[in-house]
Amino acid sequence: MLDRICKGEAGGILAWHPDRLARNSIDGGKIIYLLDTGQIKDLKFPTFWFDSTPQGKFMLNIAFGQSKYYIDNLSENIKRGHRAKLRKGIWPTFAPLGYLNNHKTKGIDIDLERAPFIRKAFELYGTGEYTLKAIVKVLGQAGLKSYKGNVLSVSSVQRMLQNSIYYGVFSFNGEVYDGTHEPIISKKLFDSVQQVMSNRGKKQRKRKHEFAFSGLMKCGFCGCLITAEKQKGHHYYRCTKKKQKCDEKYLREEKLVEQMKEIIQKVSLPDDWAKNMLTEIDKEKEQAREETKVIVQNLQSRKTEIEITTEKLLDLFIEGKGIEPEEYQTKKQKLLNEKLDIQQRINDFEQMGNNRLEPMKEMILNSCQAKILLLQNDNQKIRAFLKNIGSNFILKDKKFLFEGKIGWRTLANSPQFPNWRRGWDSNPRPAKGGNTLSRRARSATLPPLHFVN
Repeated sequence: MLDRICKGEAGGILAWHPDRLARNSIDGGKIIYLLDTGQIKDLKFPTFWFDSTPQGKFMLNIAFGQSKYYIDNLSENIKRGHRAKLRKGIWPTFAPLGYLNNHKTKGIDIDLERAPFIRKAFELYGTGEYTLKAIVKVLGQAGLKSYKGNVLSVSSVQRMLQNSIYYGVFSFNGEVYDGTHEPIISKKLFDSVQQVMSNRGKKQRKRKHEFAFSGLMKCGFCGCLITAEKQKGHHYYRCTKKKQKCDEKYLREEKLVEQMKEIIQKVSLPDDWAKNMLTEIDKEKEQAREETKVIVQNLQSRKTEIEITTEKLLDLFIEGKGIEPEEYQTKKQKLLNEKLDIQQRINDFEQMGNNRLEPMKEMILNSCQAKILLLQNDNQKIRAFLKNIGSNFILKDKKFLFEGKIGWRTLANSPQFPNWRRGWDSNPRPAKGGNTLSRRARSATLPPLHFVN
């Protein structure tokens, strides 16, 4: 506006009050200077009297000064309020997506409508099977939008997946704080998402065809990736042969799927066996809860030590005893991350009773679902299941090989499981003691109760 007045486009200003014109010393001084030079002929306000006289300019200058004092005082009050909230671990401004501002507590609460979608986005991206664009599509189909009603962009989803506030820690003005709000995700899930994101530095080119098992396997001879191509309406998998000449032959997708289904069939448990195993796990979990009380107490003690160390570090920083701001921030971040890791372990123990039993239970439940997977004939689900139970997938001499994960390795290599139907009575009769399982079946349920390397 002042530039246009200097160009001669106007000779006066209409405003509600002087504080609408200038709230800093530069703009206020420039307006008075333009009045002195005659470039501004007059100022008119419905709520303030002004004449272009020495007295009028003096009163105008006082009004500008009052406006600046009001702004400076307001800014300081806001900063003071922010500092008070930050000391208590309260997010001080507008709540991020997935949270809502609570005007009573002055903090933020989980948005029960949007938070499940935020958690799902982290879980999907953490699998490594979804790109940012795929996450945007999933959230769009679910109807998740920003608070302004806009569709989420790729960059906004990326910022969301990098925001530590969702696991309980937030950064404000360059400093990290331990939030008191309820986390939407665990730190373990957040770290896995960051790992996936850091591993995706290279842009992936668009493929002409989508192959279910492309990029899953490596060649057993030369170690190159196994790629796929479409020929005469069928999908074939072969070695890329980028390192050296390789004799690995083409394998048709149908043959590959047959081998994968054999593996899935092998790790599929009968329902009665699974039920018996789950009962044993529940008994062992009850015993484990007592044993883990001591572990939890030790973790709580270590957590208290970290909190005391953090307080001492803050005192040294405030007193200016040889700690630079960058060093303080680095040490505080390290202590805070360790504290959160310990809290995550405590939560795991309290919720699960024992960390080694819960994965076992999940493994048995997934094994029961394997037979359903075989009926669906969904290659993407087969791929996801195989990645869940194993790693280091290899194609050698047209044979699909892999290294089973702990637990699944025991299940897959156990001699009684490949032919479990042979020793299984489809119409079991109660044995002595009322147990409906045969001696052979009962013994078969025991090995998977403990992980082995």
